[in-house]
Amino acid sequence: MLTPRTILAFCSLFLIPAVASGQSPAPALIPAPRELVRSAAPVLLRTAVTISAGADAADQFAATDFAARLRERGLQAAIGTQRAGAYHVTLARTNSAAATRLLQAERLQFAPSMEGEGYILVATAEGATIVAPSAAGTFYGTQTLLQLITGAGSSTQIQPAVIRDWPAMRWRGAQDDVSRGPVPTLEYQKKQVRTLAAYKINIFSLYLEHVLAFRSQPLIAPPGGALSREDIRELVAYAAQYHVTILPQQQTFGHLHHALKLEIYADLAEQPHGHVLAPGVPGSLEFVRQIFAEVDSLFPSPFVHLGADETFELGLGRTKPAVDSQTIGPVYLDYLRRTVETVRQPGKKYLFWGDIAMNHPELVRRLPSDLIAVGWDYWSRNNFDRYLKPFRDAGMETWIAPGVNNWGRIWPNSGAALGNIQGFARDGQRGGATGMLNTTWDDFGDDIFEQNWYGLLFGAAAAWQPGESDTLRFQRSFGRAFHGDTTGKIDRAHTLLTAAHATLASSGAGDASSYLFFLDPWTSEGVFESKRLLPVIPQMRVQAESALVLIAQAREQGHLRELSALDAMELGARRIDWLGMKFQLADEIARRTIRATQPGRTDVDWKELSELTGINGRLQDMRDGFVLTREMFERSWHAENRPYWLQNNLARFDVEIATWVQRINLMDQARRQHARTKTIPTATQLGVPAALMAAPRE
Repeated sequence: MLTPRTILAFCSLFLIPAVASGQSPAPALIPAPRELVRSAAPVLLRTAVTISAGADAADQFAATDFAARLRERGLQAAIGTQRAGAYHVTLARTNSAAATRLLQAERLQFAPSMEGEGYILVATAEGATIVAPSAAGTFYGTQTLLQLITGAGSSTQIQPAVIRDWPAMRWRGAQDDVSRGPVPTLEYQKKQVRTLAAYKINIFSLYLEHVLAFRSQPLIAPPGGALSREDIRELVAYAAQYHVTILPQQQTFGHLHHALKLEIYADLAEQPHGHVLAPGVPGSLEFVRQIFAEVDSLFPSPFVHLGADETFELGLGRTKPAVDSQTIGPVYLDYLRRTVETVRQPGKKYLFWGDIAMNHPELVRRLPSDLIAVGWDYWSRNNFDRYLKPFRDAGMETWIAPGVNNWGRIWPNSGAALGNIQGFARDGQRGGATGMLNTTWDDFGDDIFEQNWYGLLFGAAAAWQPGESDTLRFQRSFGRAFHGDTTGKIDRAHTLLTAAHATLASSGAGDASSYLFFLDPWTSEGVFESKRLLPVIPQMRVQAESALVLIAQAREQGHLRELSALDAMELGARRIDWLGMKFQLADEIARRTIRATQPGRTDVDWKELSELTGINGRLQDMRDGFVLTREMFERSWHAENRPYWLQNNLARFDVEIATWVQRINLMDQARRQHARTKTIPTATQLGVPAALMAAPRE
């Protein structure tokens, strides 16, 4: 088994600078810029900063936002002309005199590919100038400059650099599933927008099944979990300042259970109270038309996502005769085509998930050619072309959709996510995809969004950077770019948690899933998984606990940013550690109970039983572990979400707490019985499963 010292020494390899001796290290930037013309060693930054921008309102906003971020780091920052002794930042459009002088002095040019969102940044020890042809380019230049600045207050440093930068993909998106449990507050959604924009994401998609407060269908959205029209309008306007488009993804075909379980929609469902709208039923398209009239009124986005994935029930109910005679492909594609005809509005482009249509390449041309097919896959593959080729061959625009691998997990599996994102972005760019939609999913309603930034930022990098993004470079840059960590400890902690997933998966029981976290080790399934897990748990726990040590040490710097994400990371590490400890303690309790209750034993004493229950007893440890992680989970939930759905998650903790409290009570009663009569119940009576009774272990 690896010792903590061995693991930490291994992870320190990730901090070795990828430069030759004597050279200045490349800046830790996310995304990595297209061209780093030159850079120098960091120098102290003057504590007073002035920023000047032209008359354009968007550039003024970029300057104001930049100043606000500097003030958060303890610097004096003001908008206006340069003052003596201040570090001055100039935001200049390409047609300005200041831009012309700078580009000539630096012998730099704007290529045609830079015209949309590109920028040139020249940062020295005395000042910085950002030259861009557009408001988006100006904003992205300020965000790169912010990443060149580390530390806080009088210890703030800046790394001088000259950068030419522009994106590989036009549309760089992130998706938040707000329909399967957590519904974020408006304030948290604004934070999501700000943070994503800082890493050059320009699409933020809300995955919607039933949480929009539709006027035409008022029963669909749940009380306390509805996104109001007012909130949506405010979010859309807020995001526009950050050059982020809010892309609505409203399901139109499958994934509509929360509507179809209502009796007033029973006639529209493929199967009673099911998930899929029945294509041939009168009223299905009218239902879609009504809700999309409201979607169009709320979201001015040029894009609308129709969903239409995973229509597993199609052909099992009302449409069975049609599917039996035509097969699935024609029925599915015909309904998707009619959906587009029903909701189409001038100036809008419609996206749909490509998982069904890709399996019928001979029929794809039946769809309107101006649709955008979104190929999705969430696992590493050597080649992703099959998700795009059927649509590309039909003349359709394509996007790609990898995932951060957070769903059903107590901490995202970044080992799986980074390979998936890397490969899909590489092949998507090569295959002409114009956009990426990096996905988070809340399949079981227990996701903490703050745990997803690692995968989301790598997606931002992979969509901006050309070709195959370097995962190792990202892993070396994340802590500094996102948290301002100059020690590398947060990067090493992420590496350890990724390794913990892999260690757990090596058992054959899967990775750090919510299922394993809540699985009672004394059920039949729990006994089965225990046998697989126990050999690898010590290594996994050392990895998780070593990550916790590094997180605590990193916090000592005092100038870290994104502390709520660190809290969520600590939650993930503690839940991984507790997942392992739970199986270990349950096994120890079972073995000790079997030993103490062996027929004919007369030497059982209070000390032996007190190891099981009492002050610091193992049964109390089982209760305490779930109580602690419950409290931490609830705090992280409230930091970003509305109260809606929280009780569904806390109930799972409460069931486990109650289970072990009941077992504590049984063992307490057994101790009293033994003290009174020198007899003790059987292990079976105390809850030990029969499968363990058959083969007791010392």
